Amino acid sequence: METANDSAQSSFVLLGFSDQPRLERVLFVVILITYLLTLLGNTTIILVSRLDPQLHTPMYFFLTHLSFLDLCFTTTSIPQLLYNLSRQDKTISYAGCAVQLCLFLGLGTVECLLLAVMAYDRFIAVCKPLHYMVIMNPRLCLVLVSMAWGCGAANSVVMPSITLHLPRCGHNRLNHFLCELPALIRIACINTAAVEATVFVLSVIIVLMPLILILISYGCIVRAVLQVRSASRIKKVFNTCGSHLTVISLFYGNIIYMYMQPGNSSSQNQGKFLTLFYSSVSPLLNPLIYTLRNKDVKGALRKLLLHDRKVGKG
Repeated sequence: METANDSAQSSFVLLGFSDQPRLERVLFVVILITYLLTLLGNTTIILVSRLDPQLHTPMYFFLTHLSFLDLCFTTTSIPQLLYNLSRQDKTISYAGCAVQLCLFLGLGTVECLLLAVMAYDRFIAVCKPLHYMVIMNPRLCLVLVSMAWGCGAANSVVMPSITLHLPRCGHNRLNHFLCELPALIRIACINTAAVEATVFVLSVIIVLMPLILILISYGCIVRAVLQVRSASRIKKVFNTCGSHLTVISLFYGNIIYMYMQPGNSSSQNQGKFLTLFYSSVSPLLNPLIYTLRNKDVKGALRKLLLHDRKVGKG
């Protein structure tokens, strides 16, 4: 059984998609393009939300944080994946693996909570529109976002500490493209039933509790809309909440499948592609969803582009 010192001096091999070299070449091109578009899309959302005074509202304050979060989230794994796809050596140091795992879990926790905060914001906007700006004041918005980031920071310490110190007996080959929790549990050389149970309980708290709050918020929104029974009102609410519901469906669909089950029960290849989806595709889709479905964002973006053209001509 290896000691903590042995563990600290070791490295890991991220097997990723090394058994499919042709797929690696295709993935490198696709993921590189996806990553660059993700950087562009989320940076655009942040700039538009900050530069347009009409978007200085709680909804776009939270959207800015979501876009920043997506930038951080995808950057924790995609550059390392691109590096590994382009070369034969796929090793990562123990310290690098620990940092990647901490950031990945911490940022994932923040996103769970931030989506719940955004659902609460939509609930207040739809159910209490006259008091919206009073309730969702800047101080409360800052407190809610700070709590989300604080919980993420706490989880980035708790869950990795449970996993990183498991004895591996010399095993260091992870059948994944990043240092991910189930993959690390699988290479442990002891019975991991207790660890898996602990991870499952923590996942219930981190994933399901915010999801319950989201469902309660949208349950109240649906009830309020049905009481009014106005076609224009329903359309307005759908435009307000549709983008957020789409993002929630994409994010939670993957997270629940990945983490709300024992570490050894899912298909490892399927798990890799699901992780790839929510670490690269979801952060790309989020700004597209909010831009294509949101008239305010499209209008602000159009104004900025027209202004830049006028300045350029002048």
